[in-house]
Amino acid sequence: MSNVSPSSSSSSSDDQPSPAGTPVAGSPLTRAVLEIDEYASGLGWDQPARLFALVDTARLRAQEPGLADQLGLAEGDQASALTPVEQDEIPSGTPLDEFLGTIAWPEAVAGCALTVERLMLPPSAEASVPDGLDESALAAWVAAHPGRQEVRMTVAVLRDGTRESALRLREKDSPTQVLTGAGLVPGLAEALSATFEA
Repeated sequence: MSNVSPSSSSSSSDDQPSPAGTPVAGSPLTRAVLEIDEYASGLGWDQPARLFALVDTARLRAQEPGLADQLGLAEGDQASALTPVEQDEIPSGTPLDEFLGTIAWPEAVAGCALTVERLMLPPSAEASVPDGLDESALAAWVAAHPGRQEVRMTVAVLRDGTRESALRLREKDSPTQVLTGAGLVPGLAEALSATFEA
């Protein structure tokens, strides 16, 4: 995956895996999300959040043949209709919502995606959350909870509002154990959609 900068300012994927090990997916957006999930999986866990532009592969070949060659998108390949292009690293220490508020995409970008790791609690733990915790105290409480699970979330949106996401648990780290669905991480999808409203 290469770098192109933006302007600043529920169903389970247990379909048959493809030969590469990624589950076969129907829509171009689902394929892009699973491609990013597989890429992030290859980097291992405990990684920073990563932002991707999603570009129309045919348009990229036509308008930026040099970049298409760099990305290995040879003419005639059966490439996905959407190509994820990794962006510059998200500044460490900057809250994700604040960072996303500074993004405005050029017209050539059809959509965007973000992959981020979080700790997740089972729904049964909600009733036991202590009252009055600030954000850092709540994060510490969740990190110490015995029922916590580490999850990698990959969320993507298109300019037209179409959404897709993939969730992978660290304890079930397998391409056939990835949960996909448009509404799995609605807050993050909203934040990504807002980057196209400027």
